[in-house]
Amino acid sequence: MYDEDDLIPVSALQHVSFCARQYALIHLEQAWEENRFTAEGRVLHDRVHVEHHEARRFFRQEYDMAVRSLNWGLTGKCDLVEIWYSESKNIKKVSPVEFKRGREKESDVDRVQLCAQVLCLEEMFGLPIEAGQLYYLQEHRRKDVCIDKALREETAALLEQIRVIQDVGVTPGAEYEKRKCDRCSLADICMPKSTGAKNKQVYRFIQTQLQLARKACETEENHAG
Repeated sequence: MYDEDDLIPVSALQHVSFCARQYALIHLEQAWEENRFTAEGRVLHDRVHVEHHEARRFFRQEYDMAVRSLNWGLTGKCDLVEIWYSESKNIKKVSPVEFKRGREKESDVDRVQLCAQVLCLEEMFGLPIEAGQLYYLQEHRRKDVCIDKALREETAALLEQIRVIQDVGVTPGAEYEKRKCDRCSLADICMPKSTGAKNKQVYRFIQTQLQLARKACETEENHAG
């Protein structure tokens, strides 16, 4: 169980999945710059959060719902949580919907954020949740996401990576990738082209600490088994 002061924002999973340096700049150094993509995303979420709450006899929608998990050490908000009830008024199904401004991505950067929301909701409602949905504005449709074992393990590994970065307290070095860096709102702060070579030693140190932490977890699990 984690203390309230140790909870990681659900949004941090998306940041570290996209780029560990981006995560550290935002969450360790409190650096932030907005560009067109982040502004459009903010406007979309603001619009979603003021939508009406739909409620029918056996169905309810909750927008901007605060969630947390003390077991996983997570806190945040869901854009939308849909809840289904049985005839006896018991909750029988819960599913989060995360809204995104662009299109579906090849990476799991959005899916791990949705998975983190599911981990919180499972603890809060005491129900297993097998799926959630991502709504992409440019595609005007929802995409079903299976919250399977592989995605849960990936999300857990990213949480572990975040805690290692927090413990080390050092921002990982920059590694320029055109596809990512040219669209990142923090590009002018990060300066990946000019600072990347200088920070590779720090990056390798953090990766080593992460590997040691994973080995320690595996050893503990083997002993427990």
